[in-house]
Amino acid sequence: MSELPKVIATVDIGTNSTRLLICSISTSPSGDLAISDLERHSNVTRLGDGVDANGHLDPAARERVLIALTGYKEIVDLYPVDAISGVLTSAGRDAADGREFTEEILARTGIAVRLISGDQEARLSFAGATSERKPDGQTILVCDVGGGSTELIVGRDSEILFHTSLAAGVVRQTERHIGLSDPPSSQQLELIAEEVRGLIDREVPDQFRTATTACIAVAGTATTLAAIDQSLEPYDPERVHGATVSLGRSREILKRIAALPLAERRDVAGLHPDRAPTAVAGAEILCTVLDCFALDRFTASEHDILRGEALRLLKS
Repeated sequence: MSELPKVIATVDIGTNSTRLLICSISTSPSGDLAISDLERHSNVTRLGDGVDANGHLDPAARERVLIALTGYKEIVDLYPVDAISGVLTSAGRDAADGREFTEEILARTGIAVRLISGDQEARLSFAGATSERKPDGQTILVCDVGGGSTELIVGRDSEILFHTSLAAGVVRQTERHIGLSDPPSSQQLELIAEEVRGLIDREVPDQFRTATTACIAVAGTATTLAAIDQSLEPYDPERVHGATVSLGRSREILKRIAALPLAERRDVAGLHPDRAPTAVAGAEILCTVLDCFALDRFTASEHDILRGEALRLLKS
């Protein structure tokens, strides 16, 4: 007989967005897991605004996150949740007051949030992205383009062979190289690509770049490209999850959205208006990663660090 399912809630406080997952996890007698998403929500809260330049979290950005989390806690309270936790990632690591912010979150919302390292973020992202894969011996790249960092994890089955956290993300690179340019220039996009290529050249040994044969890409950049590719309006996670987008098609989408002023970019089918300001930088980062790993496509996944954290809670 299967164990009674556990209901677990997790929140991910990223540099660009704050997200919630409530899921039900049951375990069969053989140890297999069955995971069902009950609620999934995302708000673009831009916690990383100005962190790259100032080294501190902006008070207005902190408040946006707290408002989002307060609303999430009201949703969580509607369920018989067995465990809840949250993670604070790149913006919190880069800011001098990141740990202090976790204390404010607990006081305001009752949600215990951990400020996690790039190593922990990579492991959780890999666990979430590969949670449905059957062992096949294939060496894969899991790519998580975030707001302030990009996690690259190379693994085989459940084993992580290599991982790194690049100091490149959609908010960081938009602030550094695009700024208020509307639309951005080709020279600005090349600066992003050059920076990402340089980081990969320094931090990813050739043996791992040449060993990978497939890419699972998680988080907003990947799911947005998959949604734009299908002109999804409204967004449909079931059609996005598992969708494959070629590098060539990704570059076509990048060229299209980069040519549009922000006001017009917000109207692109499949692109959430709140993601429009940073979508160009994100697409450039993901395309550059694929190119550096000599991969010609990615598979988008809705299963990411949120699911990885839920699995961690289940085992704790």
